[in-house]
Amino acid sequence: MIECAVWWSTPLPNAEEFLALLTAEEVERHRGYRQEADRRRFLTGRVLAKTLAGERLGRPPAAVVFDATCDDCGKPHGVPRVPGSSLRLSISHSGERIGVALTEAAPVGLDVETVTRGADDSLIDYALNDTERGALRALPDADRTDAFFSYWTRKEAVMKATGRGLRIPLRSLTLSAPGTPAALLASTDAALSPATTRMADLEPGEGYRAAVAVLGDGELRVTERWWRG
Repeated sequence: MIECAVWWSTPLPNAEEFLALLTAEEVERHRGYRQEADRRRFLTGRVLAKTLAGERLGRPPAAVVFDATCDDCGKPHGVPRVPGSSLRLSISHSGERIGVALTEAAPVGLDVETVTRGADDSLIDYALNDTERGALRALPDADRTDAFFSYWTRKEAVMKATGRGLRIPLRSLTLSAPGTPAALLASTDAALSPATTRMADLEPGEGYRAAVAVLGDGELRVTERWWRG
């Protein structure tokens, strides 16, 4: 059994009590965002992740230090890890939703998206392969945007779990159709296999779609909770 906990939050204010939990490197990243909303989402993701990791590890949030070094470029925007721990985390945010997924030992990926921005033909062609576009076209027009973001969040979650992100071509993955249980059906990328990929759709609230993926061969059990700070 693979246990995965997903916690949701709305954006925290850029208050000193929360900023005090960031490392100097994280403060620099926080300052680099031009928009206030982006700074709040980044801050909330880090505070929530540090709080949850601290509870698992028996540490105060301020004592949780992530290594987010990117494997490709060495910059601190990679998957956050806790050195010396088997805890795995994934952070995602969109609009008024910030989520953190946690597992032990198994790589995990989380993605949440607003469904209000629409999905034009160029985005659909970029993200979906022939099989998936056929399933999308079979739906009523009113259902296609929501269905597209079901595909999108499932794909993003799977790719995040590998740590490679968009280096995996979106169209190399075939996901189960919207309205059916989330699953990776096929992959032409060697980093992913349906046999060792477990997925679930999530409930982040009205106006959002979300999914989580864990790379392992056991049954996946997901719990979702709201964090109130």
